Amino acid sequence: MRKWAFVTSHALVLSYIAYQQQITARQVAHSLGITERRVVKIIADLQADGYVIKKRKGNRNVYAVNRELPLRHPQGKGKTIGDLLSILEPPAIPKKEGPVQLELPLEDSD
Repeated sequence: MRKWAFVTSHALVLSYIAYQQQITARQVAHSLGITERRVVKIIADLQADGYVIKKRKGNRNVYAVNRELPLRHPQGKGKTIGDLLSILEPPAIPKKEGPVQLELPLEDSD
């Protein structure tokens, strides 16, 4: 039997980086059971469409999510990414690489 889910990998990756801005692609991949390469591609998709902003902070990436953007599906008309994130429970911090610190909001330190 084929495995499937109601929430896509894109939505799940987005929820991880929305709630844990310094999480690594490896941590997300480990938590979701998908490859790190797949997570990197999903983050690139989300960046390309403006849903995610990625900045370097030291040797790590730091992410911010644009919660005001609309959902992409026509049936989500009038709903935002923030609305979607509000119904997804904040994911647990992956234990493999230790805790990840939250930083809200993401601001330029230049």
